[in-house]
Amino acid sequence: MTFNFDDTPSRKETFSFKWQKYNGKDIIPAWVADTEFRCAEPILNAISRHVDHGNLGYILPAQQTDAVNAVVRWLADKHDWQIKPEWLVWTPGVVPAFNVACKAYCEPGDKVLIQTPNYPPLLAAPKINDLERVDIGTVIDNSDSEKPRYTIDFEALESHAADPKCKLFIVCNPMNPVGSVLTQDEIDRIATICNQHNVRLCSDEIHCDLILEPGKTHIPAGRVSELENNSVTLMAASKTFNVAGLGTSFAVIPDAGLRRQFTQAAAGIMPWVTVLGLAATQAAFTECDDWHQAQLAYLKENRDRVFEAVNSIEGLSMIKPDATFLAWVDASGLKVDNVLTWAEQKGVGPSPGADFHQADHFRINYGCSKQMLEDILARLCQ
Repeated sequence: MTFNFDDTPSRKETFSFKWQKYNGKDIIPAWVADTEFRCAEPILNAISRHVDHGNLGYILPAQQTDAVNAVVRWLADKHDWQIKPEWLVWTPGVVPAFNVACKAYCEPGDKVLIQTPNYPPLLAAPKINDLERVDIGTVIDNSDSEKPRYTIDFEALESHAADPKCKLFIVCNPMNPVGSVLTQDEIDRIATICNQHNVRLCSDEIHCDLILEPGKTHIPAGRVSELENNSVTLMAASKTFNVAGLGTSFAVIPDAGLRRQFTQAAAGIMPWVTVLGLAATQAAFTECDDWHQAQLAYLKENRDRVFEAVNSIEGLSMIKPDATFLAWVDASGLKVDNVLTWAEQKGVGPSPGADFHQADHFRINYGCSKQMLEDILARLCQ
């Protein structure tokens, strides 16, 4: 079966969050982390069946066994992770989920370790919950001179985790915005540090099914035996299958005690996920594998094109991401006061690096048609 990712529906006049920002301006939006692609047909069909039925009343997510079993099978098939259905806690997005983790495992005044740069809602979570954020920087690993990559500053992690006030470490894997995938050695090192200092790990893995680099493999935090009883792993179909607007994700929490703390912290605050979100997740994880593989191939071509083009522009550079549909562009060589303004004046609207805690960078979303991508790159090259 062939899929046409070049044929994308227009999102103008749809109140799209991404497109509304520059509505009426000659600026191509390349910021919010959703894609321009039409959803896979089985997902649209599953949603249509529910709508056509005519009743969209409550469904208790844990009792929607088809969706639960779809997640269990997906994690086994794609990530070699055999989970039990009772480990799943459905959440209306990973953002509310890691905020719940802050409430569940910390007391006001405690410290939360955050790997930076990171996306804005994650950076904001500690303060929202009366906690102190401690940034753990990202460094460039040049051990392979032909393939530099970003990784966590483990010396800083070790040092700050030793503080008794540090109760939680929130990490993105794959990393947003830099696109690195943590290796087994890196995850093992995180496990050792967290366990040694009694720090809980919350791993945001929403991009885990968007691995683009051959030979790279995603390792879920909760699959690691040393983390099974000390971790919350957050996942969703939303980024991979472009269903973020349906507000459906899940936490995998193997340890019953941590799971109870999480659900108690969420009680009365976090609503059930939506009926249509459950239907979309089930369809994505059971009927869309061919579409998924075709999208990965398309995104890999887009990633390689962005890498080539950005590194040819004076003042810009980037390291090729292993995963996601996001490019983290180093614009420090431009020597301008505001890199977002520089891009917008060229007619491109990226995510500003300042929002990620690195003001001399910006993030470009290449989850779009090749024509749209070429328009973006041509404008940046002007």
